[in-house]
Amino acid sequence: MEEGFVMSEEYEVPEGLHYTEEHEWARVLDDGTVLIGVTDYAQKQLHEIVYVELPEVGDVAERMGIVGALESVKAVSDMNSPVSGEFVEVNEELLDSPELVNESPYGDGWYAKLKPSDLDGDLARLMDAAAYREHLEHQEH
Repeated sequence: MEEGFVMSEEYEVPEGLHYTEEHEWARVLDDGTVLIGVTDYAQKQLHEIVYVELPEVGDVAERMGIVGALESVKAVSDMNSPVSGEFVEVNEELLDSPELVNESPYGDGWYAKLKPSDLDGDLARLMDAAAYREHLEHQEH
């Protein structure tokens, strides 16, 4: 298989994001804050998301600590934070429209924004898009 072709038809894995083994993503914004959400793989595994439990602004997250939950018709899944820091914004639109996680996991379906406390250290423990694609390939077998 050609590089970059792996599972591209099945799961969207954008470049420039950082990924966890538990299928969350982190995007470093220009102002140094970090947007987090769940991957296309995660939302497809959960199927139709019907409820989202968000953290509170001001809450402090530990790297890979549970910060909320996603509930679907199929299961409830914890939402972990890929990086440590303080939440400065949550996507309250998800409270009324949890389906945004399914429709746009890397766009309107983002989960929360935080001010990181150890960005370089946390990012060093996450995967880039190529490593995450490889992780998905092993997940499927």
